[in-house]
Formats: sequence, structure tokens, C-alpha cells
Amino acid sequence: MIDRQRGVPIALGSRIPLASLIQMLAVAEHLSFYRAANALGVSQSSVSARIKALEEELGVLLFERNTRGVRLTEAGRLFVERVSAGVEHLDHAVKSAGMAALGERGRLRMGVHGLIPHSFLANLIGRYRDDYPGIDLEIAESTAREAITRLRAGQLDIAFVVGTPDLPDCRSRRVWTEPLVVALSDRHPLAGQEHVTWADLAGETILVRPGGPGPQVHDHILLRLSSRWPAPSILRVGVERASLLHMVGQGFGITLLGEASSLSPVAGVRFLPIADEPEPVVFSAVWSPFNQSAALRNLLDLADEMRRERGIAAAPA
Repeated sequence: MIDRQRGVPIALGSRIPLASLIQMLAVAEHLSFYRAANALGVSQSSVSARIKALEEELGVLLFERNTRGVRLTEAGRLFVERVSAGVEHLDHAVKSAGMAALGERGRLRMGVHGLIPHSFLANLIGRYRDDYPGIDLEIAESTAREAITRLRAGQLDIAFVVGTPDLPDCRSRRVWTEPLVVALSDRHPLAGQEHVTWADLAGETILVRPGGPGPQVHDHILLRLSSRWPAPSILRVGVERASLLHMVGQGFGITLLGEASSLSPVAGVRFLPIADEPEPVVFSAVWSPFNQSAALRNLLDLADEMRRERGIAAAPA
């Protein structure tokens, strides 16, 4: 169709009110102007006027009228099929937008240092998926530094890291804590004890990963053992958690981890608490202050709820 005033093509659909299409579908369903008007809660004259105006706009007859009612013409049948599909798509789009605004549909990208079965983070993810099945949850495993870099680049919505980072361009919140435990071979001389002390660990070879709790654990070891003799040997190993524990089981050294690691038994490895360690390992959530995602807000709210259930003290956001 050509706009006579401007001489350019225009879309006919842009000139048809949505109400006219909805009333046309109602007449096609009921094959009666009277019943369609009752179903829509409008007057019969209004429906008749709209259908007539629609037919004039299209230049085709949609309905054949007679004393017994109306029936669709072939042009009307084809038009109803296409409009019905379009209205269904529009309805789906409106509902999807509403669900996205509530955080019930969409995507959430999460960065983690690792997932341990039955840990706080694994349970949080499990409950979130149960509560919000319409959210596509994307999980990326990386070091804390890599996760923060991706967060700043807009490639992640939230990152869970060890410690309480002080980042001027991000918000963070302490989510959960875990006591520190030592993992050692079940053949180690200390393996038969119920717990160890820091003095017991002096002189040990301690394996530390560059990712996960590794950097914080490294600093913690220096804090606790720097004045003890013999001094510990700290060995950095660029392996994943499973390989690290396998090395421990093979007697390459010991390592320190959050207590959640002991929830998944590893053959040949014993986990022992450190009796004189007063500070738990802290895990925090980090996100951009500009991220207004409802899906992110719902995850943070659920994490707070689980934290309160476990009696973990909160830290300022």
C-alpha cells in the first residue's frame, strides 16, 4: 500500500487497531456478532462496526452474513489463521517480558571457583533451579581474578569468590563461611588423630592451587606458620581440585581447604579440622552495581535466606 501524501510504501498492519483483530477472532470463533460481543463484554454494534471497518481497510470480505449468523469466507479463513498465530506470538512475548521482569525467565551467568556436592554453593544453585526453572543458568569455572575480569566486561552477572574483595566498581556481600580443614594422605603420621594444630603442620610440604581458596590459603599459611620451625614448604600446583586431592592421597604433600571439600570422600585422603584455627574461610558474591537483573536479585535474596537459615552473620554489601 502507498501513502498517497508521501508517496512511500507503508505497512497495512500498522494501521489496523489490535482491538479490531481481537474482535474479528472472536466473531470467527463464535460465528456470531452477538455471541462474540457478549464474550468480549462490548456491544454488538461496536463489533459489527469494527469488522466492517476492518474489511474496508483490507479491501476483502472476511465474513458472509445471513439471517442465521455469519461464516468465514476463504479469504477470511486464511486471514484468521495468520492473525491467530500473530496474536499468540504477541501474547507469548507479553508474558515472557512480564516473567523476565520478575526474574522468572531469562538467563543468569555465574562464575565459580568450583562446585562441590552438598556444599553451600551447590545447594544454592540447586534451590535456585527448583524455584526458577525458567532461568537458563550458565556456570563458568575460573580463578577469582578471571571471574572479576569477565564480570567487569559484562560477560558474567555474578561471581562467587573466596574472601571479602574490596572493589570500588563492584558490590560484594559475604554469603557463607567454612572452617578450614587439612587434607592429608591416610598413610600420613597425623592421619590417626581427630584433629591437628598449626604446630603439627610446621615443616610439612603444603600444596596450594592458584585458583579457588588457594591464594587466601597461601597467605593464611604464612600468617600462621611464618614464626614456626621448621618452616613449611609451600608448593604451588596448577591442577584442579580433584587432581590436587589425588596428589595428597599419593603422599606428595598436604593441603588446606574449606570444610565443604570433606563432604565428598576421596579415596586415600583424610580430612581433619584445625583445632586452634579461629577464622573460617569466607566466600563472597560479587556483582556490578549497574546490573538490574531480577534474576540476579532473586539469587541474592535466596542466598540471604539460606545464610539466615544456617545462622551465618551477614556483612555489608
